[in-house]
Amino acid sequence: MGQKAPHLTLALLPPPREKVETIKILKQTNKSTAALAELKGMAKTIPNQDILVNAIVLQEAKDSSEIENIITTQDELYKALTVNNMNFTPEIKEVVNYRAAIFFGFNILKKQGFLKVNDIISIQQVLVTNTAGIRNTPGTVLKNDKTGEIVYTPPQDKAEILDLLTNFMFHFNDNKNDIPSLIQMAILHYQFESIHPFYDANGRTGRIINILYLILNNLIDLPILYVSSYIISHKSEYYKLLNRTNQEDEWEDWIMFMLKAIEITAKETIAKIEKIKALFDNVVIKVQTDAAKVYRKELIELLFEQPYAKIEFVVDKLNVERKAASRYLKELEKIGVLYSQKVGRENLYINKALIEILKQ
Repeated sequence: MGQKAPHLTLALLPPPREKVETIKILKQTNKSTAALAELKGMAKTIPNQDILVNAIVLQEAKDSSEIENIITTQDELYKALTVNNMNFTPEIKEVVNYRAAIFFGFNILKKQGFLKVNDIISIQQVLVTNTAGIRNTPGTVLKNDKTGEIVYTPPQDKAEILDLLTNFMFHFNDNKNDIPSLIQMAILHYQFESIHPFYDANGRTGRIINILYLILNNLIDLPILYVSSYIISHKSEYYKLLNRTNQEDEWEDWIMFMLKAIEITAKETIAKIEKIKALFDNVVIKVQTDAAKVYRKELIELLFEQPYAKIEFVVDKLNVERKAASRYLKELEKIGVLYSQKVGRENLYINKALIEILKQ
């Protein structure tokens, strides 16, 4: 085992301004902000916002959990969310909890317009389904997975952790701060991961806090942008820069990493929305042409909100009898919009073309 990393006292926010507002950072901030503004506008062109939220939140839940080596497939996830009384594997349960935690945090933010320390604790509890809360027993260290070397020792004392979290929440909610919001998000993400307030799920909690901060600052309206896919692709660099910032108090490379993650992810999400929108329009035309008797706008929206649909969903959405709902789905299968799959006692009707877009 390698040598123990020295315990460094974590400084309160804010960091020195000259370190976080370099010319390089400010130029990238403009690019990232423009990409987010385009995403925000593009999202409004989708006829039903639930289509986007459901699809992208589940993708983020899968990717964010994968960073923690919790591996699932989209097929498994959609089945788990659709089939009654299906036994969840531990991996699926983790991802489903992550999705629930995103919506939980989003609803708190919409209701209150700010977050409290206790709200962060509640979000983490939804993720891990226990009430252990803030760490109160010394001994937590972060190790290199390959070498076993201790690379970082977070604050150990609960009172210190709570002081740091209180300072963190003040800067999270501060709407009078004139540091650009995206730079502030990168600073906040570093700080939260360095506080490492919980025994488990600090990374996933921190990534949920990122999106809530973007919504709080009106950079996007809905939880539809997440950087987890980018972090997966650059995982070693992400952890290296996080540690370097902590050890050397050098912020530029870390903030640039987070800003580029936002820009690239926003552009990828825009491309995905364009494909979803084009598919939606094509399905509308196909159903109107080949199955006009069952065409209902609400029915098409349902197939995009719930890519794995079933009779009960149609009954609830369209307020029709089960017999009619079954006929609608079978007709859409007949013309190739859906294909069916039997899982246990239930027939699922899958929007395969949409699933393929979401997997990209």
